[in-house]
Amino acid sequence: MQDQPAAALSPSRDGTARSSPIAGLVWAFRIHADGVPESLPVDRPIPFSQDGLLWLHFNLADARALQWLTPANLGVPAPARALLLSKDNYQQLHTVEDCVYGVISDLLRDVGEATEDTGYLRFVMTEQILVSGRHHALCAVDATRRALEAGHRVDSAAALLETIVEHVADTMDGIADRVAQALDGVEEKVLSDSTADQRQELGRLRRTCGRLHRQLSGLRIVLHRFEHKHLDDLKPALRLRAGKLAQRLDGLDHTIVEMRERSRLLQEELHLKIEEQGNDNIRVLSILTALLLPPTLVTGVFGMNTKGLPFSDLETAFLWAALLIVLSSLAAYLIMKRVGIIR
Repeated sequence: MQDQPAAALSPSRDGTARSSPIAGLVWAFRIHADGVPESLPVDRPIPFSQDGLLWLHFNLADARALQWLTPANLGVPAPARALLLSKDNYQQLHTVEDCVYGVISDLLRDVGEATEDTGYLRFVMTEQILVSGRHHALCAVDATRRALEAGHRVDSAAALLETIVEHVADTMDGIADRVAQALDGVEEKVLSDSTADQRQELGRLRRTCGRLHRQLSGLRIVLHRFEHKHLDDLKPALRLRAGKLAQRLDGLDHTIVEMRERSRLLQEELHLKIEEQGNDNIRVLSILTALLLPPTLVTGVFGMNTKGLPFSDLETAFLWAALLIVLSSLAAYLIMKRVGIIR
């Protein structure tokens, strides 16, 4: 679905309907009373007066869309509109005057694929309308759009928002599967004593787990708080099944935390193996130094420019000196072997 301007029939200040273009409208759906979704063409007027639920999704990076989202057009309380147009980057859910509004996190979408970067969906919903917006393309709302186009039924505004949150969990679950597969590959290389350095890959996986955990824990807290609010006065169409959604997120977050711990343990094991390899290299260098030290001493003695050096009058002096060099190295080797330095 291309991001392009649409025309809509919005209520004017005097209550009459007027046709006007809505810049920044990404897509629009009408959910009929039987739950059947209808995709509305964005290049035609959108009647607000019909029955059912209307979902309008905006590109908030478009300044003209911000100009259209006025109290007269939205018909929602001022705090809800203020949060919709704000740049708050923490998750929250509020209720006021039969209106639910808030901010939830989602993963950014790039060429049809979920990335590991975080974006935020802002929304305001009443019984008749759900207005949502984002500054960058998001995965969950796009998945919800495709589900509605495929005929997925929703019976209320709360059910539509629950569907979006479910797709948030599905997207993060997919990222978690990719992280788990990558961890399996790293673990196989670490356990097989591969010489490849996996520290950078493990660092990236731990960072991904940390991001997912922060998003999930924040959304869980928001849903738990919403569940414990006094919502008896809230209309049934706006009552989120926050407990059920939080339970789904609890299980997913538990999996993410386990993978983060697993990546940390793999990173520690990798560091131990790297230290062992470094210690082995230092040990080899130390042995070579010990073996070469006696021959160096012999050559140093015979290189002294003094009188009375042994073998100085023999024709075979070089051979005797070479033999001393070999014997000194052999003696050093036998001593280190007896001590246990060389296994």
